Amino acid sequence: MKIGFIGLGVMGKSMARNLKKAGFAVSIFARNPEKVQDLVSEGFKRYETIKELVVDSEVVITIVGYPSDVREVYFDADKIIANAKAGTILMDMTTSSPTLAKEIHQKAKDKNIYSLDCPVTGGDLGAKNGTLTIFVGGEREIYEKALPVLEAMGKVITFVGAPGSGQHAKLANQIAIAGAISAVSETIAYAKANGLDPKALVEVWGSGSAGSWQMSNMAPRALNGDLQPGFFIKHFIKDMNLAIEESEDKGLYLKMLKIVRDMFQEMADRGYQDLGTQAIIDYYK
Repeated sequence: MKIGFIGLGVMGKSMARNLKKAGFAVSIFARNPEKVQDLVSEGFKRYETIKELVVDSEVVITIVGYPSDVREVYFDADKIIANAKAGTILMDMTTSSPTLAKEIHQKAKDKNIYSLDCPVTGGDLGAKNGTLTIFVGGEREIYEKALPVLEAMGKVITFVGAPGSGQHAKLANQIAIAGAISAVSETIAYAKANGLDPKALVEVWGSGSAGSWQMSNMAPRALNGDLQPGFFIKHFIKDMNLAIEESEDKGLYLKMLKIVRDMFQEMADRGYQDLGTQAIIDYYK
């Protein structure tokens, strides 16, 4: 199965490598070729344009930054849907708008092309280790056909329903992360304010009912001063804004999510937008 991969950032590079390791023929496109010279040296074929990549692919995977980027790579005349062959499977793994996922599905279907919305969670470590959690929306038959591709990148792959459902499931996931990462930061801030050593306590907190992936993985990073992105603050803000928009459309008021979004927005305004979500620890300095 020939796979074309678009979006070779913090997570995308590792995902592409895992696909190649699993035996798939993986070709790539990057707007900045100099950033993927390592992949080219590892044997990945790089195409100059998205059109050339898509024409030569049976599966096209995208994991880009924002819904506007998704819209561009799928709908522009020289990009994906206009040039994909009938029968091609499109898999958008960006966390994006459920409404946009439905639009992609319909426009693809009009051309006898298949689409799945497959956002992921697990950060840079999950991408590197091939242990991502992947939420899939679309047609079950296409999901089952694409499952071997997904299994090369993730450990927990869940079909959640009709087009757009994968995005809804991921946004719900981000709401839980918002609560967990802010709780971890406040736990550390409280401990420091009362003369405790949080480094000595993180493992203890993590072993009981306060335990979470954020406590076990992001708290140690933050306490060691490692604020480099496994997941960018600017992208987390985008995800939270999408969840807020979708909740308001349903008449839901998610107070905690809005508070955490505002905290992260303040951090971004202070210049933290390209750091990892664990940098929220500095909110309390």
